Amino acid sequence: MSTPAQVRATATGSTAGLADGYAQANLVAVPRDWAYDVLLFAQRNPKPCPVLDVTDPGDHRTVLAPDADLRTDLPRYRVWRDGEPVAEPTDVLRWWRDDLVSFLIGCSFTFETALRRAGVPLRHVEQGRNVAMFTTDRRCRDAGRLGGPLVVSMRQVPAGLVGLAREVTARMPAVHGAPVHVGDPAALGIGDLDSPDFGDPVVAEPGDVPVFWACGVTPQAALVASRPPFAITHAPGHMLVTDVPDHAYAL
Repeated sequence: MSTPAQVRATATGSTAGLADGYAQANLVAVPRDWAYDVLLFAQRNPKPCPVLDVTDPGDHRTVLAPDADLRTDLPRYRVWRDGEPVAEPTDVLRWWRDDLVSFLIGCSFTFETALRRAGVPLRHVEQGRNVAMFTTDRRCRDAGRLGGPLVVSMRQVPAGLVGLAREVTARMPAVHGAPVHVGDPAALGIGDLDSPDFGDPVVAEPGDVPVFWACGVTPQAALVASRPPFAITHAPGHMLVTDVPDHAYAL
């Protein structure tokens, strides 16, 4: 098993399945004059945006991983201007600003160890892929200048284990908690499970049912919809691996 520090130092792709037993986090960094909008958006939409930490302006450290550098220790980032991603670098040193406030938001990769230990298979990990993520037709509650649709992650779960998956993840609301939907993707406005908006398509096994959880990529959809002048985020699936044991977020 790799330690969180080893993953932060060496990971180049999706962090799904890495640093078993440790929490992972989404990153959203915005200029200070947009920070209240992000904080309010998270408070009004806690299912997709459970906040684990908020930094002071310009600070590139987090209590979730004191030795980590938020500018360099994620495998890949997105740099945003006016709601458009303009770069996907492996560090953001040249883009970092002294007025950036960073939000670390819970990630569903955190509850995957608990799912696996309970006997729920993780198809995307088995297939060596990023999790599949989709933009839905459900709108989040607006907050100041920020608004947009709910994004979900999807895992194919054997029908007989859906109840167990719901029970396991419901115990971890700080990392999205229980699913928001089970079954027909059309109920979320999703047309094709083989064409995710983020991440990779995942092959279902016979008897699998698609299960959807609120996703921390939701703030990125809000950036597209609301077009703030500048932001930095993780690239979907390329998370900050923290030093916090995943059980710290279990009820």
